[in-house]
Amino acid sequence: MIEPGTILNERYKLIKTLGEGGMANVYLARDLILDRDVAVKVLRLDLQNDPDTVRRFQREAMATSELVHPNIVSIYDVGESHGQQFLVMEYVKGSDLKHYIVEHFPIPYQRVVDMMEEILSAVQTAHDHNIIHRDLKPQNILIDANGHAKITDFGIAVALSENSMTMTNSLLGSVHYLSPEQARGSMPTRQSDIYALGIILFEMLTGSVPFEGDSAVSIALKHFQEEVPSVRAFDPHIPQALENVVFKATAKNPANRYTSAEAMASDLNTALSPARAHEAKYVIPKDDLDETRVVPIVPNGPTPPHNSDGGADQPASQAAPENRPKKKRRRWLIVAISAAVVLLLLIGIGVVTANQKADVAVPDLRGMTTAQAKTALKSARLKVGKYRYAYSTKVDKDLVIDSDPKRQVSVKESSSVNLILSRGQPRITLDNYVGQDYSDAKSDLQKRGVTVKEKLIKTNEAAAGKILSQSIKAGKKVIASKTTITFGVAEPIKVKKDNTTFALRDLTGYTEKSLRDYANEVGLKIVISQSYSDTVDTGMVISQNPAAGTQVQSGATVNVTISQGADPDEVKTVSKTISIPYQAPSAASGSASASASSSGVTPNGIQVFIGDKTHNISDINKTFNITADDQVTITLQVSKKYPGSYRVVRDGTVIAQEANITQ
Repeated sequence: MIEPGTILNERYKLIKTLGEGGMANVYLARDLILDRDVAVKVLRLDLQNDPDTVRRFQREAMATSELVHPNIVSIYDVGESHGQQFLVMEYVKGSDLKHYIVEHFPIPYQRVVDMMEEILSAVQTAHDHNIIHRDLKPQNILIDANGHAKITDFGIAVALSENSMTMTNSLLGSVHYLSPEQARGSMPTRQSDIYALGIILFEMLTGSVPFEGDSAVSIALKHFQEEVPSVRAFDPHIPQALENVVFKATAKNPANRYTSAEAMASDLNTALSPARAHEAKYVIPKDDLDETRVVPIVPNGPTPPHNSDGGADQPASQAAPENRPKKKRRRWLIVAISAAVVLLLLIGIGVVTANQKADVAVPDLRGMTTAQAKTALKSARLKVGKYRYAYSTKVDKDLVIDSDPKRQVSVKESSSVNLILSRGQPRITLDNYVGQDYSDAKSDLQKRGVTVKEKLIKTNEAAAGKILSQSIKAGKKVIASKTTITFGVAEPIKVKKDNTTFALRDLTGYTEKSLRDYANEVGLKIVISQSYSDTVDTGMVISQNPAAGTQVQSGATVNVTISQGADPDEVKTVSKTISIPYQAPSAASGSASASASSSGVTPNGIQVFIGDKTHNISDINKTFNITADDQVTITLQVSKKYPGSYRVVRDGTVIAQEANITQ
């Protein structure tokens, strides 16, 4: 373990331990340069000298750094400090999916589907980069503060193109989520990750894993000997279509699972659709090699060696009669000719029948995915024709709106049926409505299906009813029926008509809201400007014109300046005086007397490093010797954008340092 407060590479200050693993420990740290929290994974001290472990640790960083996806934990940096390997990752504030399931179970089905789709999208990205995770489990899926999933720990992920990483004899991954082929010791594939995802989906729906046992071996055996239990047996309210996703993802034979994470996500996306409410239970196809087959006997084929005329006990050396009666020969000839005639008649009937196609009804394909529609058409002895896309306010994107010919229309079998697929709800592009009349913009948007709200802003700087702001930026494409836009609309300030003269208040320290409240109360017009300030908090009034106490009338204009806070680019000069105690060398240093000064005292060598807007902390700023307690004054040019730092070294040992100096 590393003590909190330790700084790695003069940049990452460790704050506390987040977790301990078999290979590395994870710490919450502060990036002193970018001023943000990060997670730092440090290889355990007892493994630093193991080249295989170091190589595996570095491989994790290489494998994950090329994966850029909102649902995959990002790798920011990889480094080594004092012989310790470490990597810097995105810090996800929240818990892992294992804890989330415990704390939130039962989880609403739609929430389960949404979270799984995020996970599947991330896994698809990894697979697109030829990276198999191998260890997918709820503990390796983090849930951030907004409820979004992020996959982490690609520590045993393997790039398919790297043959040197083949581990056919290693059983990798946690046993509760291990695919049958991994349990047998086979090389994992993309379908192995899909199996683990199916088990994770099972756990999210039931709150527990499908297989338990007294040992890892007994659990692994269950993965390739027993079928995954029914989630509907645990909760009968789970839709059959959703259970079918679990069954297909966890098929024992990888060939029977989804071909990709994207395919699983596509099926999962419609699992709660009313169109699939009466879906039949998915039956996993039996492997052909596991089925018992009856091998037909070939007519007129070779006679079995020990049964020449039907006698089971006839010796093999016994000779068959040389001549058979002629009647038998004629009888067999008649039978053969008759069989040939019957065969020809059957062939003729088959040809005629084949040319007479039966009439079939087009099935109802509405709400299905293209894959489901293909299956339904194949079952009805029909084919998929062309695809056509259309917008729909009722049917989700990529699902079937209708077919051509339509449902229940009678057509000949093997006919093609065209599919009309949904583009989703139509999107509109929002304009810049600032400066327009609110009533006109509201009328136009409401006709297009957008919900419009009004927020009145008291001002005399714009005509009444003019739009001053909008909650959604111009140019954004939105689904009209799902969009609410709020406009800030000008409302005139009622100015007192009696022209009363009064003394202006001291407005310094007012917020913009309290400023406008006062202006409305006495009938003033306020003109606001902004400026940086080191002494006045952001959003507060710095100054005013006319000054406080000035006699003004209702309707007068007052100019105020509001603080934006300190200027991040303003450079300040900061001086630090550091005391340097002299330390006499130990008696064990053999050459100490040789380097003594003329006074007979051995000097200490001092090095000063500084980092600011113009200096790099890695470069020596000054070097000198001391023979008694001394001090040094360091001058830094710093700002919020360029925080300062310093380090004082005495005879190779750091005796004083400080970072993130801004004032």
